[in-house]
Amino acid sequence: MISTRRAFLSLVALVSSTAAIHPNRANAASARDISRRANQALHQLYAESTKARELGARATAILVFPRIYKGGFIIGGQSGNGALLVNGKTTAYYNISAASFGLQAGGQAFSYALFFMNQGALDYLSKSDGWAIGSGPSVVVVDKGKAATLTSTTLSQDVYAFPFGQKGLMAGLGLEGSKITRIHPGP
Repeated sequence: MISTRRAFLSLVALVSSTAAIHPNRANAASARDISRRANQALHQLYAESTKARELGARATAILVFPRIYKGGFIIGGQSGNGALLVNGKTTAYYNISAASFGLQAGGQAFSYALFFMNQGALDYLSKSDGWAIGSGPSVVVVDKGKAATLTSTTLSQDVYAFPFGQKGLMAGLGLEGSKITRIHPGP
């Protein structure tokens, strides 16, 4: 029993350390590729959601992760690189990653767009040494049903997150436990 427990804890430590090291690499994607994919993903989201387009017009900045890969069997993880767009121009690059444990099996790819609605929320992202979702600015995940209820008078949160473009078989697209870290990919 004790050796099984040690093996399990070693595996959890390995997965966690891999997730912690991973954000500092650019995943072999160049800055140009990440920017291009982020812009394409944002255009896809705007084509699917008029509310996202309205938020984009009001947002101070938009952090777009064009493809996040998630997979697991009891122990899981997710990771992806994205671009921060300010007035339609890429100003920085970020990685999102998370490790998880629980009843889970499968894999999927999806996209996320985070709409920063005020300068304070954007400043927090820029100044933090890795932003753990759940600390700092308030984040509201907007699904298709919730998007219908957004109006200019109900927009009161710091950051709105839109998941989209899901492919694969795995339940849950939550941001909880995710860490966003700035990266510096090559040109």
